[in-house]
Amino acid sequence: MKRWLVARRVVQVAVWVILSAPILYYGFSLLGLTPGSDVRVPTPSEGPFYGSLSSSELLGFVLTDPYATLQAALASRHFELAWLFGLLPFFLFYVIIGARVFCGWICPVNLVLEFTEWLRKKFNIPNANRKLPRKTKVAVMVLFLLVAFAVAQPLFENISPIAALGKTLLFGSFAGLGTLAGIIVLELFWAPRIWCRSLCPLGGFYQLFGRIGLFRPHLDLAKCTHCEKCKAACIVDPVILDPALEGETSRVWAGDCMRCGACIDACPEKCIKMRSY
Repeated sequence: MKRWLVARRVVQVAVWVILSAPILYYGFSLLGLTPGSDVRVPTPSEGPFYGSLSSSELLGFVLTDPYATLQAALASRHFELAWLFGLLPFFLFYVIIGARVFCGWICPVNLVLEFTEWLRKKFNIPNANRKLPRKTKVAVMVLFLLVAFAVAQPLFENISPIAALGKTLLFGSFAGLGTLAGIIVLELFWAPRIWCRSLCPLGGFYQLFGRIGLFRPHLDLAKCTHCEKCKAACIVDPVILDPALEGETSRVWAGDCMRCGACIDACPEKCIKMRSY
């Protein structure tokens, strides 16, 4: 049984249940549909919790995505202290656990692309497999910040496939779905997992802090048979496991690691564990 995969799916579903619950509780519908009535009814925004992955409000306290906040600050040439309090809870949580845990456990695009990869393999779709360096997404991240400052618009938030999936389900906004469609085409025919590995600016942002996290895969090399099934299962980039497999370290130190646990599920010798020490 792939316990880490099951755990990730439970968390991914739970996140969308939590985000959808306020809308459904107040009698509204998903996809932006609203009840027809001449009488004013309470809205989800009046409840204790309401929002999306980009921005939420909990008991009147605004929580925001750190990268989205940074774009907004550069676009407006303005920063308020209240924004810092809004972004710190998310930022500290992801950094303490392992920054790219968002990508592996929360991000809806990763879930879609895991299904896309399954389809590609299932139907043996030819793929050029033209890879880009993993650090490309850091450059893309910086580029979108510069664009936000130059044009006074948080451009990535307007075309973000991450925001698109949430806004479509919760609010009925389809902005960004074109970007998602393009990514799926790239994944099917150009290179597998190229978005998460090499292009996603949010992934690039969290990659910068990924080495700080407490939790990371640990390898017991004495038990390892070097079957490399862990590398075949890695959804980030198999090379991040090489230092541990070659005995240079017992941990996966790469900032890119999503803590997804795919390598743990794949190891037949059970020599990989997720530890905080």
